[in-house]
Parts: sequence; C-alpha cells; structure tokens
Amino acid sequence: MFVQELHPVAASLGLSALVAALPLVTVLVLLGAVRMKAHLAGLIGLAVAVLVAWLAYGMPLGQTLSSGAQGVLFGLFPIMWIVVNALWVYRMTVRTQHFDILRRSFGRLSADPRIQALVIAFCFGALLEALAGFGAPVAISAVMLVALGFDPTKAAIVALVANTAPVAFGAMGTPVVTLAQVTGLPLDSVAEVVGRQTPLLALVVPLLLVVLVDGRRGLRETWLPALACGFAFAVAQFAASNYVSAQLADIGAALAGAAALVAVPSARKPAAETVRAAVLTGVRSDDLDAEDPRPEVLRAYAPYALIVAVFSVAQIPAVKDFLAKATQIFDWPFLNVAAPGGEPVGANTFTLPLVSTGGTLVLLAGLCTAVVLGVHARVAVKEWVATVHELRFAILTVTSVLALAYVMNLSGQAAVIGHFVAAAGAGLAFLSPVLGWFGVAVTGSDTSANALFGALQVTAARQSGLSPELLAAANSSGGVLGKMISPQNLTIACAAVGLAGKEGDLLRKVLPWSLGLLLVMCLIVVAQSTVVLGWMLP
Repeated sequence: MFVQELHPVAASLGLSALVAALPLVTVLVLLGAVRMKAHLAGLIGLAVAVLVAWLAYGMPLGQTLSSGAQGVLFGLFPIMWIVVNALWVYRMTVRTQHFDILRRSFGRLSADPRIQALVIAFCFGALLEALAGFGAPVAISAVMLVALGFDPTKAAIVALVANTAPVAFGAMGTPVVTLAQVTGLPLDSVAEVVGRQTPLLALVVPLLLVVLVDGRRGLRETWLPALACGFAFAVAQFAASNYVSAQLADIGAALAGAAALVAVPSARKPAAETVRAAVLTGVRSDDLDAEDPRPEVLRAYAPYALIVAVFSVAQIPAVKDFLAKATQIFDWPFLNVAAPGGEPVGANTFTLPLVSTGGTLVLLAGLCTAVVLGVHARVAVKEWVATVHELRFAILTVTSVLALAYVMNLSGQAAVIGHFVAAAGAGLAFLSPVLGWFGVAVTGSDTSANALFGALQVTAARQSGLSPELLAAANSSGGVLGKMISPQNLTIACAAVGLAGKEGDLLRKVLPWSLGLLLVMCLIVVAQSTVVLGWMLP
C-alpha cells in the first residue's frame, strides 16, 4: 500500500505544494508562452506529473502508471464518450442540412449577432450543459456561431466564457451531487448555497458576452436584453436550486433566460439596424431570408428535443434504477493507495456506468435522430467514425490531462496543494474559490474538482470556524471559472471551430476573463462569510 504524505519534500508543506504545482504550471506555460499544441503539452505535463509522483512523492512507479491509466479511461469514458456522440448528432444535422435550418431559425429570432451570442452561447449552451456537459456545450455552441458567420476565434471565446454560470448544475446536477457525496453534507444544503453564488455570475456574463462580440458599442446598444436575459436566468437558477431540484436548475434557467430575451422588444431590431450591427461586428447574415417548410424546421429542432426527452426519461426513478444495473464496479489493477490518514482512497475501485452515463444517452438520442432525419445506417456509422477522427487530437489531449490529474490526485500532489491553501487561515474564504478554480483548470470538470477538494474544503472550514456549506459551495462556484482555461476544453473549442493547434492563442485571450470573474467570486464568498452578505446564506 502507498500512503500519501503531506510533507514529502524537505518536510515542508510549502515546498511540497510548490513541487506539486509543477505539472499544471508546465502545461499552462507550454500552452500560453511556448504556444505548443495542446496534446503535446498535455503529454509533457503528464510526464512531469509522473516524475514528481515517483521521485518527489515516493509513489511506486507501477502504481503511478496505473493511476495514469485510470485517468486515461476516465477521459475516454465518460468524458470523450459524451463529446463524440454529441458532435456526431451535430454532424448528422449538417449532413442532412437541418443544421442550416436550425441556424436560420435562431438567426430569425434576431439577426443581431450580439443577441445571437446570447441565444446560442448563453441560453442554448446552458441547456446543453444541463443535459450533457463535459465540453459538448462549448463545441456545439461554437460551431453554431461559426455557421452564423462569427470569426472562429471569437466564436470559441464567446462559447467558453458563456459556459460558466450553468456549469455547477450541469449534466443533471452531477457536480453538486458529487460535492454532497464527498463532503457528507445534504444535497439540498449544498445546492442552496451554490444557488446563491453562481446566479450572481449569470447577471454579469451576458453583459460580458455582448462586449466580447461588439465592444463598448455592444454594451451600450444591447445592455437591456443582456441584463434581462441574465436576470431571468439568475432568478430561475436560484429558485430551482433552492426550492425545486438541483438537477433541473439549469434547464429552468436556460428556458427562462431565452424567454426573457425574446420578450425584450429591443432584442428584435429593425432590419436596417440589424444589418449595421452585423457589418460592424463582422458577422454575415446573408441567407436568413430563405424560407424553410415548417415540418423541416421541426425536424431541425428534433435532435435536441430528443436529447431533452431521453435525459428526462432517464431521470425517472424506476428507469434510473434499471439503467444503473448495468454499472460495473471493480478493483483497479496495480493500485492500492491510502490517504494521509490511512483510509483507502475511492479510486482503488473504478465505476463504469455503461448505460446510465450521459454519452450513452446521447448515443441513444443520436440513433433516434438518424431515424427522424432519414440518415441511412451506413451514413450514420460513417459520420460517427469521422467524428472520432476529427477529435483524435482532442481525445489525446483530454486523456493525457485526465491522466495527469489522476496521478496528481493519487500521489497526493493535489491534497498537498489543498492543505497548503487551507492553511491560509483568515484568508481561506478568499482562497476557497481559487482551489476549485485550480481543480477545474487541471481536470476540465467541476465534478472532478469537487471530488478532489470538496472534503478538504469542509475540513478546513470546520478548523477555521467558517461555514462548511459556504466553502464547499465556493469550491464548485469558483471551479466553473476555471473551465474556460482548462486544456481539454480549449482543445474541444479549437477542434470544433477548426483552430486545432491554436489552444495557446485562445488561452491568452480567455485567461484575463477567467481571472477577473474569479476575483469577483472570491469577493462574493468573502462577503458571504461576513455580515456584509452573510444574510444571503440559508
């Protein structure tokens, strides 16, 4: 058995944490400064993590490699399993030209590209996040924006920044459910606090999106629909997470935001103003006047309606229990790790939800989509294989980054960093979201960051006299802001819009927004830990 240590380097927590941060720093520097391709940066970062685990942290090489292999499998299933099948559905709609019909339908809602960014990246992206998560919303939203005429880089940036407010309740509430499981706190208690933090982001993000699309002019001319969209989203997310169901928070918020956006008269600009806005922002709207038969419009929306239907049915308790029977749980080979306290870690066993996972549900929806759109079985298979080929480098990046994350976690590197941050004492409330941000930056998943640091946040909160629910929620709420700089999400965004190899350029453009919003969340948590905003907590 390998027992994790908290002071493996020179018996110093600070030095141990500094060494533990080397893998992530390596990846970020290679992406942002060296401009190396993401899959190469991920592989080098993985190599650094293995060396740190083996040489500095004393983890046997066999167990180190085994933990990395588990990360590879997790990266393939369920993460890339979801992304591949979601993009496969999209490719079939492109093949049958129903994606163009859907694009024109969204475009007719408003030909103003700033409003289109809100409808597609913020509202529709939030709906996709609620159903699938794990990169699919960024990929599909970015592709739709490019199809509407957005510059690929701008489309990727908008999609990444928009994919913040819904993440904590994404994939049918998986991040907060995981957070409740690893902390031992009631799900309702955790969801209530997260639902009093991320809605504050929802007020800001739509305003930020119109700035990204059209600068100050965009904010000056479209602040009202952006604010209405964000306010409706925030209210619905708060209400659902606190009084209805954490699993339904994003679905209700996405629909409420879209409804509010449509209800604002200024969102539907006269033709002359619309054309001017499109020209000024470099977005074309050349074929929105084409008439599409109503049955074809309904078929264009059918794939996403099918995804909603399949996921909704899968949440019915009887169906959920039936699907869960196919879940395989087994001991992971060549791995026997204990936490610093001596208790075995959960990763010694591996759970493989073959049927109930989101990717399999999207695959089922995709099979139904093929029938509805009239895609021949041979063509559907060909498109699926083409999707895998298109994402081959993204798959390599995601698996290498997840392998890195698992090595860091199982060798104790992540725990050492967590304890170092937790030792901040009075500054813990400020640094708590930073820890979640760091976790998502490494893993690309708010769920994984909650699994990594959720229990640690609760322990640190109790030691410092802060609210355990507040710091647990802060881990998830801060984590959502790390998603836009995660190497795997940068890779997914670049692959979707045809910018493979440009992940470093994209990182430099979104990093300031990630850090700026993280600072806002840190200040919110600090205020909620005092009398300033303490009244917000349940």
